[in-house]
Amino acid sequence: MPKYIFVTGGVVSSLGKGLAASSIGSLLEARGLRVTLIKLDPYINVDPGTMSPFQHGEVFVTDDGAETDLDLGHYERFTHAHLSQANNWTTGRIYLSVIEKERRGDYLGKTIQVIPHVTNEIKDGIRAVTPDGEADVVIVEIGGTVGDIESLPFLEAIRQMGNEEGRENALFIHVTLVPYIAASGELKTKPTQHSVRELREIGITPEILLCRSDRPIPHDLRSKIALFCNVKESAVITAQDVETIYDVPLTFHDQGLDELIVTLLHLNETTAPADLTPWRKLVDTIREPSAGETSIAIVGKYVELEDSYKSLREALTHGGVANNLRVNIKWIESEELMDDNYDARLRDFDAILVPGGFGKRGVEGMIRAISYARKTRTPYFGICLGMQTACIEFARNGCDLKDADSTEFNLETPYPIIFKLRDLVNVEEMGGTMRLGAWVCKLSDGSLARDVYGGAGEISERHRHRYEFNPAFRESLEKGGLVFSGISTDGKFVEIVELSRDDHPWFLGCQFHPEFKSKPLAPHPLFASFVHAAYQNRLQTETVVEQRREVEAAMPDQAAAATDAT
Repeated sequence: MPKYIFVTGGVVSSLGKGLAASSIGSLLEARGLRVTLIKLDPYINVDPGTMSPFQHGEVFVTDDGAETDLDLGHYERFTHAHLSQANNWTTGRIYLSVIEKERRGDYLGKTIQVIPHVTNEIKDGIRAVTPDGEADVVIVEIGGTVGDIESLPFLEAIRQMGNEEGRENALFIHVTLVPYIAASGELKTKPTQHSVRELREIGITPEILLCRSDRPIPHDLRSKIALFCNVKESAVITAQDVETIYDVPLTFHDQGLDELIVTLLHLNETTAPADLTPWRKLVDTIREPSAGETSIAIVGKYVELEDSYKSLREALTHGGVANNLRVNIKWIESEELMDDNYDARLRDFDAILVPGGFGKRGVEGMIRAISYARKTRTPYFGICLGMQTACIEFARNGCDLKDADSTEFNLETPYPIIFKLRDLVNVEEMGGTMRLGAWVCKLSDGSLARDVYGGAGEISERHRHRYEFNPAFRESLEKGGLVFSGISTDGKFVEIVELSRDDHPWFLGCQFHPEFKSKPLAPHPLFASFVHAAYQNRLQTETVVEQRREVEAAMPDQAAAATDAT
């Protein structure tokens, strides 16, 4: 029977409950336990698939095609858990399931209520994630903040589970805030006290407190928190801001969090001491990479909120780790590249990446960035929309199809290089109707893509797109020099395009989202290769600049020698 850890949050949102849950998972795995994680989101949307990135951040996609909360990305990056739709429940999905059961008559004419019917549905969802005991520990993160009306059914459900599973099998951890008040120069514990009190009023008593702060919390304040919140002093853990998120498991371990958890859950006899050697090496590399640094421009649509590209940002960090490099990222709003001086804004970067997105806004700026990368031989990586815009740019400027476009942006284009998925013609619903999840792709012999994947003939990657490359234009673009190096196994979808390495050192676009499968301890090969190409471009540029300086420095001496000779 699995043990359960319930992670709640108080005072304010965005305290890092997802990172806390992920770090706990990584620590328990380091002690030899099998873990899985669940996110319970209190919003009424069935899933985040139709939500704006500015409101919700990234939509993380699992192998089975579930559009989920970005915290599931943290769960997969920090642990070996293989997640699915069963690992993310929203209020919308819960109520939809309950209403469908009521319509079928499953409740036999009973009056359907929040308690017990909704709370039972929540508990069933939590327990169903590991029906055959695949995990030793299930970590359940409850989204939102204690006190929010939306999250009350979830909190009531986990309260009931705590009683049903027993104290040895259920553990409550509360993430809270200890703010620093600059005017008085003090850290304040009152918000934490009130948050814990509110949690206890609904019947949940946390045994461990993770106290977020921008500075160390002194011993006397931790003692005060322990006294007023009725927890042991050793259970008041400082969750201080860190330089890299991958340092969080180490800071928790150094304060004895994993030992405390296995003790409270009576797992001491079945666990080994935590081996965090790989994590320590990872953090050391991120802090002080030995090979140097490289600079990459991300030209996107949602750069105002970096959480919109959370997995992408982390995947580039992983690519840097694979090459022992620091990756300096500059976020560029694609609409800002529509002036006459756009190339000057791109000149100082070692590589350019265009990520996914939806809608017409900013597309022409992306196309300008791609044109610059192609003509200057700057390494380019296009993901999803970034592949589609690369095809449009090549059609326009490499094949003289001047008005080439996507039907997403221009229904009247004479050259619809990109068009709506053939499977979605006449489908108007937005939620869950894209090409989603893991699909297998065949790689061409001798291609950059095949080399990057270590010679593999087939790969499996995760997708989230509503438009595809129009195969009617494949022959025209191939004649122009575009290489179609990745095709779905049924031959229907173009998955990867690239330029020959004779024409460009590293230019590749993929329809899928490789960032969803990158992990800090197992960087995705595409990102590792792209970062390597960026660094090689940097070295080459520095060599050219140095040679130019040497030539310029030698010119006065040569002129003087010529004068003396005359």
